[in-house]
Amino acid sequence: MSEQTPPMRRRERLRAETVREIKTIALAQLADAGPGAISLRGIAREMGMTPRALYSYFATRDDLITALTGGIAASLADAVEAARDAVPAGDTGGRLLAWALAMREWSLGNPEGFRLFYGDPIPGYQPPEDGPVEAASRRICGGLTHLVADAWPRAAPLQPQEVTWADFPSPFLAKVQDGDGEVPPGAAALALRVWGRMHGLLTLEIHGHLRAVTHHPAALYRADMLDLIRSLGLTPPG
Repeated sequence: MSEQTPPMRRRERLRAETVREIKTIALAQLADAGPGAISLRGIAREMGMTPRALYSYFATRDDLITALTGGIAASLADAVEAARDAVPAGDTGGRLLAWALAMREWSLGNPEGFRLFYGDPIPGYQPPEDGPVEAASRRICGGLTHLVADAWPRAAPLQPQEVTWADFPSPFLAKVQDGDGEVPPGAAALALRVWGRMHGLLTLEIHGHLRAVTHHPAALYRADMLDLIRSLGLTPPG
């Protein structure tokens, strides 16, 4: 028999619930007034706590932002990886489409999280170099880059520009070269363009611009992703 995880004690449950409430209010602050509005004192006031009591959960605003963003990024990484892995490894076009559609579904379900992870930088905040945000970012960036690298044998003749590793900053190189398999620099450059296509319509939708011009944003996004897959020399899924 497999061992069962022991139930959380009452104090642990209360602490976990309080942490969830703190994060929920922080995201609401973000949605109402932008990333610079996240405030521990404001959260404490809304929860009816003293700032001193709140600091026992998060000592600084940056600690809260790191925990919040790290959880959001890991959730997104889990979603796109699961969608990709549900498609056979040989179907690169299908895996790319699954990744893109999972990213859209996750983002629509977590609009504040999308804005926090992909929006404007938070004033005064610098994420830890080896923290949870960086770990999830490597999964997302590296995963998409390796998907595009799988398409590279067909896509390479269609690319007009020659690039070398010297064209990229070192933080990006750390993300795309951290994984299995060799990624040509041209494939890494192409992955950035694929990322831009995936995020273009999605960002417009998250910020409420697409609904004014189309009743069918999902169909528009899917059509654009199928066109993207064809542009890589791949056969799109049926």
